[in-house]
Amino acid sequence: MASEYEITDGELMDAAADPQQAASLHKALRTLAGNPSVGEELQALARDALSGRIGIREMIESPRYLAAVGAKLDEMREAAERMSPEERKASEQRAEKMREELPEDQRDSLDESREERLEAERDRY
Repeated sequence: MASEYEITDGELMDAAADPQQAASLHKALRTLAGNPSVGEELQALARDALSGRIGIREMIESPRYLAAVGAKLDEMREAAERMSPEERKASEQRAEKMREELPEDQRDSLDESREERLEAERDRY
């Protein structure tokens, strides 16, 4: 990807609330593009976004993206269901450590999102 054009953080401002979020989004796209464990489809979409061939909004609204993310989420859910109690506890501890390393504003946003998901889950039952 070194010889190919790559968008800048500023070009992500239409999908980000502020420059810090744009930088985080850019980093996330690079991570997806370079991580074979996310699957070829998500990697290709991230590369397309990084090169400017597809916009972020266009990418996340595309059936191609939704199908790729849905498949990956199904894999993650199934893997979580197969975890032993010890593995689950270790995973939760890693997640909490990562959460604590986030800047406070991102941690607050994550906590709000978690609360919303828990509330939606409670409403389902």
